[in-house]
Amino acid sequence: MTIQWFPGHMAKARREVAEKLKLVDLVLEIVDARLPISSRNPMLDNLIQQKPRIVLLNKADLADPVQTNLWQAYFKKQGHACLNINANQGKGIKLISTAAKELLAEKIERQRLKGMKPRPLRAMCIGIPNVGKSTLLNRLANKNMARTGNTPGVTKGQQWLKSGKDFELLDTPGILWPKFEDQIIGKKLALTGAIKDTLLHMDDLALFGIEFFKEFYPEQLANRYGLSEEELGFSTVEILLLITKKRGFQDDFERGSQMIVQEIRDGRLGQYTLDHVSDYQEESE
Repeated sequence: MTIQWFPGHMAKARREVAEKLKLVDLVLEIVDARLPISSRNPMLDNLIQQKPRIVLLNKADLADPVQTNLWQAYFKKQGHACLNINANQGKGIKLISTAAKELLAEKIERQRLKGMKPRPLRAMCIGIPNVGKSTLLNRLANKNMARTGNTPGVTKGQQWLKSGKDFELLDTPGILWPKFEDQIIGKKLALTGAIKDTLLHMDDLALFGIEFFKEFYPEQLANRYGLSEEELGFSTVEILLLITKKRGFQDDFERGSQMIVQEIRDGRLGQYTLDHVSDYQEESE
């Protein structure tokens, strides 16, 4: 399963992001807490450069809390402020304004000493598709001004939103990179719904999900689908066939695959994190 997706509007969005960066004080980079590295666009580091940044680990309620705490420490070590949030439920949203003011404290103080009238902080909200940008913006603006959806590619243009007296927020379309050099990253993104399902083979994706849970969260896999210890030792293909039959789909493996993928996305198997900090620590040190 080779995954490539780079619609034309994304190339345009990348250019627009580069142009608008000069207008903002900081960047709010939203990533999926279940895959904090795989859901980051590597091109953004070159685009953002030294602009102050807050990394927001969204959907933290779906992620493995142990790994989430490790990821917070990881990003702080990289020099970025980092917060755990759940935009859907509004958890952690109020901390963003406080973190932004702390991050820009020196700049705000310099402006005060120069007698400049305080103005709202301007932040660019950025991230790949389906990480929850628009939901977050609607929470911050306390309105339904940013379009939302549970499929990638909902936001097509840039728009400014106000968040009380503290923030002016610039929404941007989700930007994926032109090619996934590492197909595992592509599969991780696909499993969490960041890539349109029409570009995928669901059975391949279900097998990838089963293999991951079998290795890292075997009890959660077994509990969800009533697998015995012996059945858990079956091959991933055999487990897929077994789950399909257990759920009453007989030999309809396509329906079985779709069900498994959707239940993983919805957190029915429990909290999980696809990117583990230990796999990335060496390259960051």
